[in-house]
Amino acid sequence: MTTLELTEDELKLLRSALRAYLDDFGHEEADVLRSIKELLAKLPDEQPSA
Repeated sequence: MTTLELTEDELKLLRSALRAYLDDFGHEEADVLRSIKELLAKLPDEQPSA
């Protein structure tokens, strides 16, 4: 297992990048879609902007 320490801005960027990556795949890449969704689910919830 690898642990990453990310700032809130880095986490926001990672989440946005994964969502954009997810949007680029079609139905033929179900395994990739599933993996991206599983990874997104592991990320902490977004914190409201202060």
